[in-house]
Amino acid sequence: MVFVALAWGSCFVLLEWGARGGSVLWFVTWRACIAGAVLLGLTLVRGRGVRPVTTSSWTLWMLIVALAVLNVVVSFAAMAGSLTGTTTGMAAVLANGQALLVVLPAWWLFGERPSVLELVAVAIGFGGLLLIAVPAGSGRGAWLALLAAGGVTAGALLARRLAGVDILALGAWQFLIGAAMLAGVATAIDGPPRANWSINFVVAVLVLAVGGTALPYVAWFAELRRAPITAVTSWTLLVPVVGVGMSVLILREPVTPEQFIGDATVVAALAIVARSGRQKQNDVTPPSAQ
Repeated sequence: MVFVALAWGSCFVLLEWGARGGSVLWFVTWRACIAGAVLLGLTLVRGRGVRPVTTSSWTLWMLIVALAVLNVVVSFAAMAGSLTGTTTGMAAVLANGQALLVVLPAWWLFGERPSVLELVAVAIGFGGLLLIAVPAGSGRGAWLALLAAGGVTAGALLARRLAGVDILALGAWQFLIGAAMLAGVATAIDGPPRANWSINFVVAVLVLAVGGTALPYVAWFAELRRAPITAVTSWTLLVPVVGVGMSVLILREPVTPEQFIGDATVVAALAIVARSGRQKQNDVTPPSAQ
């Protein structure tokens, strides 16, 4: 999960760097396409076939399409769009509030009852998100970043219904279907893809697609299958820390006092959720000890 946090935290800087002077929607389309192709190749190398399961199931494919819409189309497009209306560091914080957003749905859907401390943390974290999002001039980008966080959260919840599906095949089809949808959105908004094969573009899209998307996806979904969802998503508290740090160090973005207070509030709330999640895991008796 530390690797996932580092990879996801770098996504915003790579988006800002690689999409300069071009269509950000087409940039994330290539990101999804390459990530899907990499996972499809790994699936074939493993010799398990390209189908997620051995038999065809319309229900399964509908769930995969839904996952593609949430995790790829909504999350990638909203994440990219957020950079046009706010700073990279702020977008990194707002787009990674999954640990806060997932607590109540996980209780309702999977019976993972939150503690009083977690509920307090959700309230504090929501206040921090508002403190970051409300200031004048950051509205549109801030709300798009929150939409990206919502898409990832919904995708994580939906992933529980796909626990028996091969991870590599599931990821390959999710990203390829999502890439096809994103291509339609990009064409409708920005027109056909324009040639922008600069060194910055090629390096950024390859690093983002492989190191920031395909490989972290495998680790993320593997952890979602073996641990409580609130415990796993709480590790995303490291993502905004990495994102803000990289935006300051690499892009030289300033941090206002309001943003700093909001960032600190969100990270503190996420840390509370993370601590509570680890405590719950420690309290569970391992199957081998029963």
